[in-house]
Amino acid sequence: MELSSHPVLLLLISLIPVVQAQGSPKAVVSIKPDTHVFIGETVTLRCDIQGGGDTQWTYSWNKNNTTISEGIWRTYIDNTMQGLIISYVRDSDSGTYTCRGQGRDSQSSEISEYVTLTVSVKPKPTVRVNPQSSVYTGDTVTLSCELQQGTGWKFHWYKNNQWLRNLKREQVNTIKVTLDNAGETEYTCQAYERNYYNYNTEFSDPVKITVRERPQAVLSVSPHSWLTEGDSVTLSCEVTDSSTDWTFSWYTVVPYRDGLTGIYNNHGYIVYVELLSDSSRGSGGKYTLSPAALKHTGVYMCRGEPALHTQYSNLQPLWITGESPPVSLIINPSRTQHFTNDSLSLSCEDQSKSTGWTVRRYTHSERVLDCSHWGSVTGSTCNISFLSTSYTGVYWCVSESGENSNPVNITVHDGDVILESPVHPVTEGHPLTLRCLYHNPNPSNFLADFYKDGSVLQNQTTGEMIIQTVSKSDEGFYHCEHPERGESPEIWVSVRLPSGVEAPFSVLMLICSVVTASPYLLVTIILLVICYRARDHTEDRIENAVIEA
Repeated sequence: MELSSHPVLLLLISLIPVVQAQGSPKAVVSIKPDTHVFIGETVTLRCDIQGGGDTQWTYSWNKNNTTISEGIWRTYIDNTMQGLIISYVRDSDSGTYTCRGQGRDSQSSEISEYVTLTVSVKPKPTVRVNPQSSVYTGDTVTLSCELQQGTGWKFHWYKNNQWLRNLKREQVNTIKVTLDNAGETEYTCQAYERNYYNYNTEFSDPVKITVRERPQAVLSVSPHSWLTEGDSVTLSCEVTDSSTDWTFSWYTVVPYRDGLTGIYNNHGYIVYVELLSDSSRGSGGKYTLSPAALKHTGVYMCRGEPALHTQYSNLQPLWITGESPPVSLIINPSRTQHFTNDSLSLSCEDQSKSTGWTVRRYTHSERVLDCSHWGSVTGSTCNISFLSTSYTGVYWCVSESGENSNPVNITVHDGDVILESPVHPVTEGHPLTLRCLYHNPNPSNFLADFYKDGSVLQNQTTGEMIIQTVSKSDEGFYHCEHPERGESPEIWVSVRLPSGVEAPFSVLMLICSVVTASPYLLVTIILLVICYRARDHTEDRIENAVIEA
């Protein structure tokens, strides 16, 4: 049967509009990293054919309607010339770019739409600082590297022309810096590697930050740090910078952490403080306790606080005792100086046989902590298995109701010589025995010199010195020294008047010593508060011995 050509002709005619509707393939130009670039960057132009099917294309490029040829700064990616790389772009490379594809089957694409490349001068960021007001040591400032031109930048930061490698987020434009040292510091920034292209901007102009030493608050006590219940005492907070009208807040150091503020004190230790609820009583830099009660015993701090706050002050212990404390602190072995690695037992002996007494201490780390944090508790007894120099401090008993015993200073010495002396004050008219003790092994020669207030009192004794009848003039600082094993720490020996005898006046003193904690850190610590009656010529000696912690 012969086929009719009419239907085939109709089919061919119906396909003609489809081919005409498709038209020529279209060329599209893309530019990386951006159509707005900066002198010195590398730019890549790419030509893609849309609707070209599987045709193999070669490409031609025009800038401002002029054919582009390869040269020193222009390189085609491959022999098809689909991509054009312009290295170290210059201002003269600004203009409009088009491309066109030529297929192997003699088919040509449409010329692409114009794409404009803009080349600007190399950008320069600006550093902004917040806050811009005067800053002090310990403050934190925010530095921002601002660059309006383009996106996709990473950032380098420099301090005094040194790259800040240790910044955790050094690739962002905003950093926070804590100013630890007083003086003038310069910061600069630089943007780099935009959209994965290795490119650096100009450096910003340096920003100078002048850091002043944060004003220091100094806390003192008058008349003395140790007083009897019912007396009056005033804590004074003075600030080294008198140019500001300061207000003051007052704090106590507390033994537990829960819900409390932890701060670094002047020696770098964390202490936990509580703002006094009646802090307003501290206006004018004075905080008065009148009458002082047993519950006021503790360690105090202050701080000046206008818009700028000072550093926290030194810590100031304050001890309030009754005329006859309800409990005594018993130490075994019964001495105030001990060797490292010795064991020690401290017990609260209550005359009324009541319960609820706890041993508490204040140590070189300037923390007030109960025995449960540093020893083993059995009833009202605290046991320490292995002493170290960190146990040096003031120890006392405290009841659940806030009553306190008279405190005892305990010194743990890492040397070979200590001085054995009475734990509690010696009554006038009684004998006083001092012994030079040695760390194992004992020396073959026990001869030792004894010193009082820095002067030799007895020399070449058999390691023991006895004063048969003690008087107030025997009160002072004592230590002993062995010719081979070294010397003991100093200790204050206090002499009290017999019961019923009134002294001309009462002096309440804070005694301090200096202990070297390690080869890397010297820690000045508050050791002892001894309070009894003294005469004018001993008061000056004690005041001169006070060393600020």
